[in-house]
Amino acid sequence: MSSKTKELAVLDLGRTRYLPTWQLQKRLARLRADGSTADTLILTEHEPVITMGRGTDHANLLVTSDELAKRGVDLHEIERGGDITFHGPGQAVLYPIIDLRERGRDVRKYLRDLEQFVIGTLADLGLTATVKEGLTGIWVDNHKVGAIGVAVSRWVAYHGVAINVNTDLDYFQLINPCGITQYPVGSISQLVGREIKLAHFNDLLVSHCADFFGYRLERVADVNRYLTELTSKPR
Repeated sequence: MSSKTKELAVLDLGRTRYLPTWQLQKRLARLRADGSTADTLILTEHEPVITMGRGTDHANLLVTSDELAKRGVDLHEIERGGDITFHGPGQAVLYPIIDLRERGRDVRKYLRDLEQFVIGTLADLGLTATVKEGLTGIWVDNHKVGAIGVAVSRWVAYHGVAINVNTDLDYFQLINPCGITQYPVGSISQLVGREIKLAHFNDLLVSHCADFFGYRLERVADVNRYLTELTSKPR
């Protein structure tokens, strides 16, 4: 960790569909690589969507596109690492847009760092979270509660972490999450035995992220205005 000398702009987008948020990530990553903006943290909760990373085995999608449409679940093939996963209501999603040129250009360490700040967050709720050798994600009592996957362009990392807080876990029956079949998916509320409000968990998660990486948080009050000004900058 480092002293808090760098600013992290926090954009709380609320509930979003996946496609525009994905496009925003890529736009912010280009601006960060050009030095036109600071590191940024997008905080959101997605409408139901399945995403397929670069390492996806298509056999891990267990239903047809027609069935997904009937369930109101979007499907996108994307450039992050890893296999297939689900995002939906009740899930905390953080997309840090981080310049790794200022962090040793070490993608593996960055992935481990993402795991560690999430583990610290869960400890605040009395949960002992771990990682599993050879498997991605965050685990509590052999339940996978969080997925991690990133993409890196011009040494700027984007995509990030998704933690099941009070997610409807039935959606995960549509896939083999991250290609893993030997362990179940879990949620934070399920494992602590009480409802955890998503807003409360998000506050903990953002705070741990800032502390771990050594940022001063700059929460953007008017997200629409900020994005309009930021995205109007020439490429």
